[in-house]
Parts: sequence; C-alpha cells; structure tokens
Amino acid sequence: MSQISSNPLIPPGLDGSAAKTPPSGMSDLSARLISGVVMIAAALTTTKWGGEYFIIFWLVSSVAIIWEWQGLIGGARFRLRWIMGAVFLVLACLAVKSLAPMSAVALLFIGAGLLALVAEPGKRIWSALGLVYAGGLLIAVLVLRLSLLWGYEALLWLFAIVWCTDIMAYFAGRLIGGPKLWPAVSPSKTWSGFLVGTLSAAIAGWLAVQIWLSPVEMSSVALLVMGWVTGMIAQGGDLAESSLKRHFGVKDSSHLIPGHGGFMDRLDGFTVAAIFAAGLGAWHEGSLLASHGLLSW
Repeated sequence: MSQISSNPLIPPGLDGSAAKTPPSGMSDLSARLISGVVMIAAALTTTKWGGEYFIIFWLVSSVAIIWEWQGLIGGARFRLRWIMGAVFLVLACLAVKSLAPMSAVALLFIGAGLLALVAEPGKRIWSALGLVYAGGLLIAVLVLRLSLLWGYEALLWLFAIVWCTDIMAYFAGRLIGGPKLWPAVSPSKTWSGFLVGTLSAAIAGWLAVQIWLSPVEMSSVALLVMGWVTGMIAQGGDLAESSLKRHFGVKDSSHLIPGHGGFMDRLDGFTVAAIFAAGLGAWHEGSLLASHGLLSW
C-alpha cells in the first residue's frame, strides 16, 4: 500500500500514523457523541433554513472533502490541486444556484481534467475522481433542496434513511455478529449489520414520508423498496470509502471532526445516496422538480 506521510505538503492529521491516534483531552466516545450531535443539528438546521446557510454548509463540507481526498492520495502539488478543486466547487455551486445544474456538472468534469493534468503520473485519475466525488455531493444536495416541490422534505427523507442504516448496521453488527460482509476492506462490518441496517432504512424512509409528505403519490411497497435500495447504496458508499483508505494505507481521512475522523468518513454513505436520489429524481421529472420526482412514482 502506498503511504502519504512522505509528502511534506500534506497537512498534519492526514498521514497514516496520525490518523491512528485518537484525539487527546477527551475519550473517543465522548468526542463522537458531541461531534455527532453538533453535525446532526447543523445539517437539520441549515436544511430547514435553506438559502445561503444551506449552500454555505454544504460548500464548506465539499471543500473539506476535496482537501481530505487530495491529501489522502498524496503526490506532488497537493496545495495547487486542492485550491483548483475548491475553485471549481465554488463555480459549480454558483451554477446550481442559478438553476443550471448541467452546467455545474460540466464544470466538474472540466475541473477534473485539469486536476488530472496537474497531478503526477499514477495519481491523475485519483486526483480527478476526488473533484467528481466532492462536487457530486454538492450538486446533489443543492438540486434536492432547491427543488420547487418537497426540497426540504426529500432531504429529511434522505437523512432518515442514511442515519438509520448507519446506526442500525452498527448496533446489529455488534449485538448479532456473524459472517463478515467484506473482511478484506472493512473487518468490522457483518452481513447481519448490513441486512438489519438496510431493512431499517426502508422502514425509516416509509415513516419519514408518513410524517412529512403524506399523502404521497407512491404505494407503501414502492416507498419501502426505494428506502431499501437507497440504504444499500449508502452502505456501498461506506465500503467504497473504506476500500479507498485501505488502498492508501490510511485509517481516517483526517481529524477535522473529533471522534469521527474526517468529512469523507462521515459523509461517505450520504454522498453516494444523495447522488443517486438527485439523479433519479432529476431523470424522472427534471432538475427543477428533482425532489418531487424522487418520491412521486
């Protein structure tokens, strides 16, 4: 596995050894609980407020992700790659805000190509993928929230599914145990956790609609299937990020969030679930009605 600690441009906390050291001054569990409550409160509050607060929250999160990603893969010209990525994320954000999400997607791919040119051989594809990943999250959440119908409610639905599948998979894996899901990538994940987590996501999605969107133009069976599929995609995003970190020999993407690692660590499942949800909704009813298109079949 390649290591990133040899690159002097990598900020402190992104090298493999530092990522294995727990935060000082408080227990890991205490840090996790406090950070978790703060993150959930920030996500829910900014989603409720919408507007500039919501945009800034997710722009900052995506910029943090591109910073972590470029540091994680290592290589030359880290700062230049990160700054270029941040600039294209801002441009993509402005494009979505101007109701031109396809222009935002085009900007992402232009920026990804430039990042590939700047990166050293062997890191070019990885560097480009980082911008696509971070920008995909940003565009997805903005498209969902700015939807003309159900923008706020669709994000609450998505939060319920992703958070529920994460929490239930964790506790089911601890309490039930059993065969490992993919031990070469994530030794702690089990099939029992995966099954309980994704089934719980289906129920959470159904309940979210009953609370916030009833009556809705979807049958209960369709809602349960949609929640189950989205939960599986979120679990897949978690595994994909674990595979990436294992490939580069890193435990956590950074220490930006005490007790939780980095933004990539906390938003891995949510990122791919949001991209799936926004893409499906936009395909169904167009980007201006993506949230309604997501939950009205």
